[in-house]
Amino acid sequence: MDDTIDTRLSDRARRNVLIGLMLTMALVAMDTTVVATAIPSIVQDLGGFSQFTWVFSIYVLVQAVTIPIYGKLADLYGRKPILLIGISIFIIGSIFSGLAWSMFALIAFRGLQGIGAGAIQPVVTTVAGDMYTVKERARVQGWLSSVWGIAGVIGPAIGGFFAEYLSWRWIFYINIPLGVLAVIVIWKFLHEEVERKQHKIDYLGSALLALGLGALIFGVLEGGVRWPWLSGPIVIIFATSLVVLIAFVIQERRTPEPTVPLWVYSKRVLVGANLATASL
Repeated sequence: MDDTIDTRLSDRARRNVLIGLMLTMALVAMDTTVVATAIPSIVQDLGGFSQFTWVFSIYVLVQAVTIPIYGKLADLYGRKPILLIGISIFIIGSIFSGLAWSMFALIAFRGLQGIGAGAIQPVVTTVAGDMYTVKERARVQGWLSSVWGIAGVIGPAIGGFFAEYLSWRWIFYINIPLGVLAVIVIWKFLHEEVERKQHKIDYLGSALLALGLGALIFGVLEGGVRWPWLSGPIVIIFATSLVVLIAFVIQERRTPEPTVPLWVYSKRVLVGANLATASL
């Protein structure tokens, strides 16, 4: 599928879409800072002190694994539907996280939030790049980046307020009106020209990428925490990740429509940009 954002959008429509994109980005940007402030209240209510780190870890792990998969799906089916699906999954994950009855349930529903978040950040950035000219993109990216700065300041305050005066569950419920508003704005104002073509989805490559990255991130998160860095379990986890990622590279070389085209890694600018993003 070849798809492009309609560059004939009026300034008003583009402004409204940008507002929708900023609302969407705010869902992801505020999530970690808000939740971190409320962790003492969550543990007091649900118990599971030894497991609370996974409230953050599972979210980050699932998000990181799904980002490249969503990127490929957006290329195949269009930016708009994938972004709307990601926001919807994030909202559903937020609802169930607010209803969580145990620490295990909260961790599972945070994973669901992570599945939605994996679609948000890369597709939001891509849509913004498609809508604006090269000269305009620096200003627009500044607006999107400002969301993270604002979230870092007000997120802890909002989390602390809810935990102290209402309930920690409201740190998840607050995502519902923001997400619904973002869906309405993007649905109404973002228009995409889509050319339907027959495509073959690389299911095996996607599965190998998810498993390989999942094992790698799991090892990084648990190394030095649950197991010593040179212990048997950690060595096995990293070895499994290495073998699976090698199998992924082999699969991407032979499939006609790879999940992650390997030519991307031959471009120094793209590699440098990805490394810079990963270090943030």
